[in-house]
Amino acid sequence: MGLEEEVNQFSKSIDEKIDKVKTEEATKTAFILPFIRLVLGYDHTDPGEVVPEFIADVGKKKGEKVDYAIIINNKPIILMECKPVYADLDKEHAAQLRRYFTVTEAKFGILTNGIVYKFYTDIEKPNIMDGKPFFELDLRDVKDKQIESLKQFTKSNFNMENILESASELKYKGEIKKIMAEQLKDPSDDFIRFFAKQVYKGLLTKNAREQFNPIIKAAIKEFINEQVDKRLEIARHSTEKSGESEDEIKVKPPKDEIVTTEEEWEGYYIVKSILCETIDPERVFIRDRKYYCGVLLDDTQLKVICRMHFNGKQKYLGLFDKQDNIKGAKKEERLPIENVNDIYKHANRIKDTINLYE
Repeated sequence: MGLEEEVNQFSKSIDEKIDKVKTEEATKTAFILPFIRLVLGYDHTDPGEVVPEFIADVGKKKGEKVDYAIIINNKPIILMECKPVYADLDKEHAAQLRRYFTVTEAKFGILTNGIVYKFYTDIEKPNIMDGKPFFELDLRDVKDKQIESLKQFTKSNFNMENILESASELKYKGEIKKIMAEQLKDPSDDFIRFFAKQVYKGLLTKNAREQFNPIIKAAIKEFINEQVDKRLEIARHSTEKSGESEDEIKVKPPKDEIVTTEEEWEGYYIVKSILCETIDPERVFIRDRKYYCGVLLDDTQLKVICRMHFNGKQKYLGLFDKQDNIKGAKKEERLPIENVNDIYKHANRIKDTINLYE
């Protein structure tokens, strides 16, 4: 099995296990150790390859331990610091991992909650781990280019020089894309000023900038949509030349046979309409699975708004506005509904779920 297939299979298993994983140790057992073994290809049962609780003494602090160290050529080259699956790595800092990095021979550090993996190295200052990762991987949303980057860390392909050469480019490209996403969502004054000055010859007052804000956002979105439409048009012409009709493409199911039904799309739009007064509707995403269709906040499985179980004769709406006694672990309550419009009857509970995350 190739790396892409292995990652895709691993990704599918996340949804099946995540509701049962409630602690850091369970996260290691269910997600992190299988990732080390199945995806990266290192034998976690062999202390010559993977050392749990690796000792990394820091100054006067003796017995400091990092969760895992991957050994290459008898040296600890990759250190892994693990957090529980419900931990938000954007809020978790890697200070502890940075200390371990400095006092060992490691060249790479990984901060993970079993689903998201953040890869660090020392691009800015030798032997001092950078404050920002050069590569991030979310196993629920893996891109083709990320597979190629991940492949460099596998046992069969590991080459430190090659990784370090590409790390700098990966890091800065990633940061630039994040800045672009932030600017598209909420343009800064400098961003607005840059575009406005190209087309507006008058004095760029505060009122003028406020007027240009929605214009620039709309123009950028239209430009992106036009580029997408062009690509789709090119693809349509290509399929016509190949003799395959557009209708055949539309009805052709994906390899995993997951097809989002009209009812699921309708349910998704109902949830968006319910939440439009509470949050930005663009933060609401749909993600279909084999046995249910999920509606997510910010396109993350850790922020499930609801699930639609529409595959059987009896339809159910899964809601998550109750928590058990473990922080971050939410129980799904399945409520029977007669039709998709019944989702409106649970509008208040859907809004309450958002409050858990906000």
